[in-house]
Amino acid sequence: MHRPHHPPFQAVEHRHRSRLLAGNPWGDPAERSLWVLVPPDGLPDRPVPCIWVLSGFGGTGPSQLNFNPWEETLPERLGRLYAEGRIGPALFALPDCFTYLGGSQYLNSPAVGPYEDYLVRELVPLVERHYAVSAHGLAGKSSGGYGSFIQAARHPEVFQAFACHSGDMAFEYCYLPDFPKFLDHVRQLGGLDAYLDAYRQLRAQGRSLNRTWQASLNILAMAACYSPDPAEPHGIALPVDLETGALRPAVWERWLALDPVRLAPRVAGALRRLRLVYIDCGRQDEFNLLWGARQLHRALEDLGIAHAYDEFDGGHFSIAHRYDLSLPLLYRALAGDAPAGDAPPARRS
Repeated sequence: MHRPHHPPFQAVEHRHRSRLLAGNPWGDPAERSLWVLVPPDGLPDRPVPCIWVLSGFGGTGPSQLNFNPWEETLPERLGRLYAEGRIGPALFALPDCFTYLGGSQYLNSPAVGPYEDYLVRELVPLVERHYAVSAHGLAGKSSGGYGSFIQAARHPEVFQAFACHSGDMAFEYCYLPDFPKFLDHVRQLGGLDAYLDAYRQLRAQGRSLNRTWQASLNILAMAACYSPDPAEPHGIALPVDLETGALRPAVWERWLALDPVRLAPRVAGALRRLRLVYIDCGRQDEFNLLWGARQLHRALEDLGIAHAYDEFDGGHFSIAHRYDLSLPLLYRALAGDAPAGDAPPARRS
């Protein structure tokens, strides 16, 4: 690919020890790095916006710095947008909320760890100790898109805007199709304990996960985030019965309570406070997330919440190009260059 010759944003590493993540259930490290991207010509002598870019399931903050021969890295993309005048001076923070099971959904869970508090109570203050910040926003894809929605909805006093690209929502469409895959994989390996033993062996051997593992682990990880229960094996209440495959209604309702489509009416007041609400999804999304995006769009319309909504031709993967649209909007909203709700009109085909 032809890469434009613009100076990239520079990555600054902030090593720290998290008090909140110490002693988490899976022994995940409390020593972590927060990478912050700064403009190539430095920061001005005034506060600037900070946009938190949340990685998807199976990814982590530092992975967004990796060279990719097929597309720009995030520092390269930001450098180009900066050179084109589409964003101004800003910080972009890349948190590491990876867990042994692959992700945290940026939530607090006794089955995984307090990753919501880690983000809001430890990382945001860490950035503010080192930089002059005028306002915070969020952006992310997939689970990162979900995290962007959920954190802005729960903490509008901290995050004033968000962009959700192909975020997890309408859980009956994006998760239910993988429940039988999870059940089959656990059965084939001899039960949940044997499943976890096999997973530990894979991790110890440094082997990557095939599609079977990816689908089943995603369900276990979501259960750890959405339905923790100290009384259940491994502290996780599964949404399905391992013997019959039947839904466990009380557990499934706990999942649905965290679904953005269903959550929107309960957090409408917080969403109205935001300077930008941006949602988009690919029409060929492999996890059926288009239908959740459309439902959330309709719910926001019914609630009278100003937002930008878009659909594009593409699937769930290789959609970093969508940041070309959302990051300038986020920058303008957070920098005060655009009033609340000033965003492209919602569109759908």
